[in-house]
Amino acid sequence: MVYSQRSPGSWRLLLSLLLLAVWEPASSQVRYSVPEEAKHGTFVGRIAQDLGLELAELVPRLFRLASKGHGNLLEVNLQNGILFVNSRIDREELCGRSAECSIHLEVIVDRPLQVFHVEVEVKDINDNAPRFFRQEQRLFILESRIVDSRFPLEGASDMDVGANAELRYKLNPNEYFDLDVKANEEETNILELVLKKAVDREEIQEHLLLLTAIDGGKPELTGTVQLLINVLDANDNAPKFDKSIYNIRLLENAPNGTLVIKLNASDADEGINKEIVYLFSNLVLDNVKSKFIIDSNSGEITVKGELDYEDCNLYEINIDAVDRSPFPLTGHCKVIVKLLDENDNTPEMVITSISLPVQEDASVGTIIALISVSDRDSGANGQVTCSLTPQVPFKLVSTFKNYYSLVLDSALDRESVANYALVVTARDGGSPSLSATASVSVEVADVNDNAPAFAQPEYTVFVKENNPPGCHIFTVSARDADAQENALVSYSLVERRVGERALSSYVSVHAESGKVYALQPLDHEELELLQFQVSARDAGVPPLGSNVTLQVFVLDENDNAPVRAVDADSGYNAWLSYELQPAAGGARSLFRVALYTGEISTTRALDEADAPRQRLLVLVKDHGEPALTATATVLLSLVESGQAPRPSSRVLAGGAGAGAGAGAALVDVNVYLIVAICAVSSLLVLTLLLSTALRCSAPPSEGACGPGKPTLVCSSAVGSWSYSQQRRQRVCSGEGPPKADLMAFSPSLPHGPSSADIVSV
Repeated sequence: MVYSQRSPGSWRLLLSLLLLAVWEPASSQVRYSVPEEAKHGTFVGRIAQDLGLELAELVPRLFRLASKGHGNLLEVNLQNGILFVNSRIDREELCGRSAECSIHLEVIVDRPLQVFHVEVEVKDINDNAPRFFRQEQRLFILESRIVDSRFPLEGASDMDVGANAELRYKLNPNEYFDLDVKANEEETNILELVLKKAVDREEIQEHLLLLTAIDGGKPELTGTVQLLINVLDANDNAPKFDKSIYNIRLLENAPNGTLVIKLNASDADEGINKEIVYLFSNLVLDNVKSKFIIDSNSGEITVKGELDYEDCNLYEINIDAVDRSPFPLTGHCKVIVKLLDENDNTPEMVITSISLPVQEDASVGTIIALISVSDRDSGANGQVTCSLTPQVPFKLVSTFKNYYSLVLDSALDRESVANYALVVTARDGGSPSLSATASVSVEVADVNDNAPAFAQPEYTVFVKENNPPGCHIFTVSARDADAQENALVSYSLVERRVGERALSSYVSVHAESGKVYALQPLDHEELELLQFQVSARDAGVPPLGSNVTLQVFVLDENDNAPVRAVDADSGYNAWLSYELQPAAGGARSLFRVALYTGEISTTRALDEADAPRQRLLVLVKDHGEPALTATATVLLSLVESGQAPRPSSRVLAGGAGAGAGAGAALVDVNVYLIVAICAVSSLLVLTLLLSTALRCSAPPSEGACGPGKPTLVCSSAVGSWSYSQQRRQRVCSGEGPPKADLMAFSPSLPHGPSSADIVSV
């Protein structure tokens, strides 16, 4: 006998599968299917081609698969882009009895970063035979039971799904018993053994039957159980329940002692045969007995153990009602307890970092991290949504069922914010809802987007002339808002020429400290203002830089004794100017004289090629009508540094009509200096007194103030003095670097019949 019946639930499953087939193209970018238990290397799909990726770019772009909790079941051959089975896939192990079973893959490639979602459906094959929990089922039947009496049997289960799990049952042919299969609204089959012919204990005390379960797979698989039926003597009426099946809804996590149902059976007999004891049938599994307990007297079934919807949401409890007769009769019923889900599981999150730290110049839309969420609850309690705090400059994008991407929503600036502390909250749809949070620290990596900056665009520096070589005159400092090597600042001169010389011959800057040094003594008479730029450049790639301008003013010191003349006239007639008479042949002179101060200085640096002796003729004139003039001849001897100057024996004539005289012997310079200081002081006092007296006593007539003989006044470090046009001079330069200025001073020497100016350099 073969019994088969398709339940309404099977039609609903088929309809769900049809709807799933229609929904599939929109729910995933790429979808494949593979049968379970496929061998290693089984072709699944050309994943690279289907995702629009070139084979040559799989390795350079770091093509990789990620699958939450499914290890390496599937793998990709990077040579041909084919997705294949890498290890054994057991659908029942992956998804249990779920109608849908898929492996969700994330395909990740870099340069640029892209994430694809691939869904591989694992198709069920008929690899599980129907199985009974017991190899033998024992029943006790009174010989007095009437025909069509029914006795419950334990059905088989099949780990497969769909048609492979649709079971039909067959009982071996016999004349006493038949099999009846009914479908329950909970999509389970109820098996009952039906008595079709009265049994006689005296004829047959025990009946052996074979019950076979056959699934709907191809090929069909079967499971069997042996039915051992013992025929009992006596009894008239068996206890009867109000219903044969009781369907109960019970919240999960119900506390121990919670009443599930109170059963009631009745017996038409009298006396002890009417008293009923309630018992779990021997068909009840141990895991059911660990969850529930029945009161044998009252028939109350209460909760005994922890009920978890996520572990098991349906319990079938077979109950026997047995009277207390010496030959007891038994009534049967089944209590089906279906648990209702409560929101007792918080969402779970798994965050996979992809691009951490994030470059501050990352483009909007860059994927920072992948987030997957799950909730063991069902229905609304298992529907999870994610939110992000704070939302700027990031956002969450839902990419697939329960998958989110943390992406960049606006531009980053490390100098403003270097690190973001984000909180991702996963919240389910239960009431009250449960939530879980996870912290994500996003570090912003620096890029070289800030040039070094000076506090001001220009600095003014004052330096006294005659500074020692290598002295520190200023320190420049620039700040770079970037970090690490991008903020390492080095300094350098912006090279240019200052006259005929390079800037680097005057100053230098230390590359690390920014200290500016004068490489040689500066001379106010040669260079009053030195203006240049210092560049600050960072160590980034590419480097960024900026410049600052330094204006170095060379402060004058009294280090030059000028050749000076004094005119006894006053006003415009006493306004004097100086000039050098051109050299013979029109050659350019090595020296120049200041127009109004009389300072003699060089026009360029002296070298060995210049003549060792130089002759200068200085002309001084006033601005009277007519202009009067006077001249002075200066002899210069060029000597090596450290060499004592030698006086010249030549005698040169100077002035208006003055005759040449024989040269007098020179005495030691130090003696002349001492004598000159004393003479200057005396002459200065006398000159001032005499001049004051003459001006106060002389009549204001033009004849009294007529032009007299010109007098030349020379200055030294201690004052000025006057003497006739014929005078002797000796000037020496000190040790040290060559200077562009010649300092002439005039010690007072005894007047001879004729004198000359002798200057040694």
